[in-house]
Amino acid sequence: MTKSGETTRIRYDEGCLAAHALNLIGDRWALLVVRELFFAPKRFQLIRAGLPGVTASVLTARLAQLREAGVLIHDATQGLYALRDSGRALLPVLEALCRWALLMPGHDHKRFISPSALMISMGVNLTRDPIGTAAPRAGFDFGAERFTMQVDHPQVATRATAQPDAPFLLKGSGNAMAIAVYGPTPVAQLAAQRVIAAEGDLAAAQDFVDLFRLEAHAAPATSTRAEFG
Repeated sequence: MTKSGETTRIRYDEGCLAAHALNLIGDRWALLVVRELFFAPKRFQLIRAGLPGVTASVLTARLAQLREAGVLIHDATQGLYALRDSGRALLPVLEALCRWALLMPGHDHKRFISPSALMISMGVNLTRDPIGTAAPRAGFDFGAERFTMQVDHPQVATRATAQPDAPFLLKGSGNAMAIAVYGPTPVAQLAAQRVIAAEGDLAAAQDFVDLFRLEAHAAPATSTRAEFG
């Protein structure tokens, strides 16, 4: 939904439910704002860090629109934006878009990948059952954001945390971590080449990333689950 001054303008004047949804979250950047807030509340600048190319004024407008639509809330005291349940309910939409994108040519993995984008992507691209270890866990450290991920096939449970709890910890940018997860080069070699940093059980790290593959596949019944608290 766009606004002109103080007047809300409906983008699609239809009774279609899809059109109604797009009137609420169809503006540019809106769904990506939801993506950035999916795992944890964030302040304005951290949201913006995950959205290269968005201007401060546009992001301010999108946050205001999503708040008006009931998708997120803003705690002015702490300066935090957080998703409401209606915002978290958009996860299947983001996942469906990821799966659809796998079918379409032209994806450039060298462009910027935010930590939240990679975490959601991994939920979509779990393609194998864990071998040996029940519900293996991984730690990811992107600097400003850290996560613990646990695989209990077919679910991927991901939790934002100050201190990841896992047998190993991978450190790097979203793009570097995507290379470790989806690329052919072994984790130990990427660490030796300083593409990423790695701590702990690197054999477990390799077994974990081998569960994921960036390719078109049938959608599972369930995938990513964010954990809170």
